[in-house]
Amino acid sequence: MSAPAPAITRVLAQSRFELGTLLRNGEQLLVSLVLPLLALVGLAVSTVPSLGTGRRIDLAVPGVLALCVISASFTSAAIATGFERRSAVLRLLGTTPLGRDGLLSAKALATLGVEVLQCVVIGAVGLVLGWRPEVAGLGYSVVFLLLGTWAFVALALLLAGTVRAEGVLAVANLVWVLLLVAGGAVVPRTELPGMVSTAVAVLPSSALGDGLRAALAEGRLTVAPVVVLVLWGLGATALTARTFRWSD
Repeated sequence: MSAPAPAITRVLAQSRFELGTLLRNGEQLLVSLVLPLLALVGLAVSTVPSLGTGRRIDLAVPGVLALCVISASFTSAAIATGFERRSAVLRLLGTTPLGRDGLLSAKALATLGVEVLQCVVIGAVGLVLGWRPEVAGLGYSVVFLLLGTWAFVALALLLAGTVRAEGVLAVANLVWVLLLVAGGAVVPRTELPGMVSTAVAVLPSSALGDGLRAALAEGRLTVAPVVVLVLWGLGATALTARTFRWSD
C-alpha cells in the first residue's frame, strides 16, 4: 500500500479544490466580487455617502477592499462551511489523511486565493477610475489584509461551527449588510453618527477599513487598528477551538 502524499501536498490539493468550488459558486462569487465591484463604481460616480476628506476614489478603494475581505473571509466562508457541516462533508474529510488541521488550512489558503483575485480586479478598476495609492503604504496594506482575513475567517468558523446551516446563511448575510452600511469598512466611522461611530470603533470591520485607508491613502501604519484586529483574531480563534462542531 502506497503512503499518503506529504501534508503540504494534501493541503495544496484541497485548497485548489476549495478555490475552484468557490469560484464556480454563483452566489458566493456575487457576494465576494460582483457586489464589491458595484459598490466601488457607485462610490466613484456619486457624492454620497461622505467618505471624509481627500480624493473620493482614494478613500473608496481601501473601503471596498475591506468589504472584499469581509465577503470572502466571513460571509462566503461561513455559509460554505455551515452547509458542509450539515451534509457531513466536514466530518468525512476530517477522517481522511488530510486531517482536520489540513482541511482548515486548505480553506484558509482558498480564501486567500479569492482575496488575491478580488484585489487584482478591484485594484485594476480603481486605477482606471483614477485611484492613486501611496506606494509607501502597500506593504502596510498587506499586513491589514492578512490580519483582517485571520479575524474574519475565525469568526466565520465560530458561526459555522455552532449554528445550523440555515441560521448561518441568514446571520452571515445580515452581518454583511450591517457592516456594509454601518460597520466602518466602506464608510469611515468618522462619517457615521456620534453614537454609532463610537460603537463601531471596536469592530474588526472598522479597524480593517481604517487601517487600509491610512495605508493606501496616506502611506502610514496605524497601530490601534492592528491591535483591534489581533484581539478579535485571538478571541475568535480561541472560542472556535473550544466550540466548533464538525457535524450537526
